[in-house]
Amino acid sequence: MAHMSDPRVGQHMPLLTFEWDEAAVARFIATKEESWSRDGLGHWAILCDGKYVGWGGFQKEGEEWDYGLVLKPGSFGLGARISRMAIEFAAADERIPYITMLVPPSRKNLGALARLGARFVDETEYDGVKFLKYRLETTPPC
Repeated sequence: MAHMSDPRVGQHMPLLTFEWDEAAVARFIATKEESWSRDGLGHWAILCDGKYVGWGGFQKEGEEWDYGLVLKPGSFGLGARISRMAIEFAAADERIPYITMLVPPSRKNLGALARLGARFVDETEYDGVKFLKYRLETTPPC
């Protein structure tokens, strides 16, 4: 609740339009657990040296696996390292030939996406909000 209530976390999360209370946390966790039950994969709590630093992982959106990462402000610098580990995980999972990432237009520093190998696909709308859609291949070309 404290993590998702921090205004620095919500700065680039346009879908975060509600207050995080115990009921919101319970709904959020239930939704994420439902993804695991339905798809066999979902989001993880992310730990570094045994300490919670955020959450992220893969969520099935239609036929695509979307990758997302939400770190606590003191852990923002871990994003590239965690993302590389997640991409390695996806590359080892035959269900995931590529991943997508939806980035809000408010994010201006997108060099990390290019360094990870993601390419811009198009602008898209999700829940009525505009995002920049990126795609990263996880399987090598034949």
